[in-house]
Amino acid sequence: MPEYVYVTGMVDENKDAMEAAKALSALGAAKGGLARAKNMTASERSDSARAAVQARWAKAGKESIQRATHLGELKIGDAALPCAVLEDGTRVLTQWGFYRAIGRSGRPAGGWGSDVEKVAPFLDLDNLKPYVSVELAASKPIQFELPRGTKAWGYKAELLPKVCEVYLKARAEEKLLKSQLKFAKACEILTRGLAHVGIIALIDEATGYQDERARDALAQILEAFIAKELRPWVQTFSPEFYKEMFRLRNIPYRADVKRPQYIGVLTNDLVYSRLAPGVLDELRKKTPRDEKGRLKTHLHRRLTEDVGHPKLQQHLSAVTALMKASDSWEQFKPMVDRALPKYKRLPLFDGLESKEAKK
Repeated sequence: MPEYVYVTGMVDENKDAMEAAKALSALGAAKGGLARAKNMTASERSDSARAAVQARWAKAGKESIQRATHLGELKIGDAALPCAVLEDGTRVLTQWGFYRAIGRSGRPAGGWGSDVEKVAPFLDLDNLKPYVSVELAASKPIQFELPRGTKAWGYKAELLPKVCEVYLKARAEEKLLKSQLKFAKACEILTRGLAHVGIIALIDEATGYQDERARDALAQILEAFIAKELRPWVQTFSPEFYKEMFRLRNIPYRADVKRPQYIGVLTNDLVYSRLAPGVLDELRKKTPRDEKGRLKTHLHRRLTEDVGHPKLQQHLSAVTALMKASDSWEQFKPMVDRALPKYKRLPLFDGLESKEAKK
């Protein structure tokens, strides 16, 4: 994935000269710095301006700048908009990408080290102010760092549909200037493209962040349910649970007789596969087997005291109640599938194991 660097802006010579003067000032040549900068070539001014910006970055402190962990292109219609996910989970469109999305030509003014405008320039227009909320007016560009260390600017992704709404409302009330109608048209196309899919989900897909999000979500579930230490054995499955199961399966029940092996299969199906996503697989992975392939300990001893075990007890009570209300297995099974469905492999988690194995 290429690194998108849309940070250089459209700046005039006076601004370049000012940046260069600041650079010379930082090097101990404040006196006459502006005059010297004006006598520089364009290339020299650019180098000095860049040095000034880098000095300010160093002074500000790198730790205050969020780093982009995922990069991609958000495709909406014919447009391909550079986007990123920052290390704190913030989703952004680059400034240039944001401008392009709403149909503005050129690139945003002020790239390297530009001051952050109080109001985004595409909202700071007199005829739009009645449609711009206080919250929206306070939206500012976010400075962030690309993986290779280059600095960039962007706007939060959630801002895009809100900006579109401003232009579309203004157009509906015939408050747009003729020159602004093209922006409303671009916003209309965007709004249609985003009608059925959220901007956050689109960027997660474009950058590949959904894989990491899925890993984090699954890890949090398993951490809550699966204990690190083996819990002491306590009777968890009541005799009533198995009595009802045997009744529905037309099997004579005796507490002192070893249960058929397939009863364990049914228990996994009715209980562990319905507790939470991935729990049954993780329990099997954490529980060793003997030389005959039998589990050395009960699966429920691996459930956490505060989350896993209480959820198991609650689930067992519900399953037992459904079995009691049923006259046959054929009547019971559709009921439990509807009331307590199994956690199938969710699309969010699909392919994670194979992707991890390739790393």
